[in-house]
Amino acid sequence: MVHGKKLAKETLLPSVLEDDDAGAQSEKLQLWEQRVRRTEVSVRGLKDRCSSPDENMIDGGERECEEEEEEENEEEERVISDEDYDTDLELGDKEEGYDPTGQTCYMEACKALQVVPASSFLKHLQDSELNMMHRGLGPQGAKALAVPLATNTSILRLNLRDNWMEGMGGAAIAGMLKENCYITEVDLSDNNLGDYGARAIAGMLKENSSLLRLNLSGNHFTDQSAEHLGPALITNTKLQHLDLSYNALGERAGQILGDSLSENTGLGSLNLAWNGIRGRGAVLLANGLQENISLRSVNLSFNGFSKEGAIALGQALKENTVLEELNVRWKGTPFRVLGAMGS
Repeated sequence: MVHGKKLAKETLLPSVLEDDDAGAQSEKLQLWEQRVRRTEVSVRGLKDRCSSPDENMIDGGERECEEEEEEENEEEERVISDEDYDTDLELGDKEEGYDPTGQTCYMEACKALQVVPASSFLKHLQDSELNMMHRGLGPQGAKALAVPLATNTSILRLNLRDNWMEGMGGAAIAGMLKENCYITEVDLSDNNLGDYGARAIAGMLKENSSLLRLNLSGNHFTDQSAEHLGPALITNTKLQHLDLSYNALGERAGQILGDSLSENTGLGSLNLAWNGIRGRGAVLLANGLQENISLRSVNLSFNGFSKEGAIALGQALKENTVLEELNVRWKGTPFRVLGAMGS
């Protein structure tokens, strides 16, 4: 009998325990719901007190509302302050990444233009003189160089002779010289700039006020090039030395440059040797020299001035009191004529 009672107890025990657990969980759930309701009531009552239009509200409730509002405002200000602080850190990181030497932007430009960076350029970016002649830069290499040079403040003399940069490369260097106000001497000779490059250089000369010496020798400039360069020489009064030798400037170029020289007041020396300025172009160029008041040295050798050009030059020398050196070598003929005019 005892054994039967024990067995019954063991059989009924799990279900009883399960009922006890369910009852306990139900009581806990009821207690939790009551707490939630009390919390909601207290919060709702507090909000009602804060927003109530009743003028008989006690002062303590008003103070509690004001204190809670102040705490919320302070929390919002802390959040805003933290966000601003994060922004300042991000800006600081960007400023630390700036490279004043220009090496970083040069490497990026080389990558974008798919050219091999010139180690010599990177090495001498902070020097006062940069010599990059005979480097075979080409148009794309010249474009890459122009990127860091636009903001460079160290280089004063730039030699890019014989790099076959052509018109596009010359235009890139011209664009750079519009931005750079530190470079005073530039050698772009033997780069096959052509008429396109001449146009870009002329546009630069109209804006640049720091360049003093410019070598454009051997760039296949024609009379069309002179149409661009001529007006630029009237506008620019800072350039002191210009080399246009070994080009293809002809009679029309002589006329244009003659008009420009009659108004130019900045050039001290001009080299037009080994061009094709002859005939009426030579006469008009001589007339321009006659009226010029700044040139002290002019090279007109090997242009084929012939007799009428030499006579016009002789007349110019009678009027011009500034010119100190004139080279008109051409198989000796001009010298004999000028000697006769001087006597």
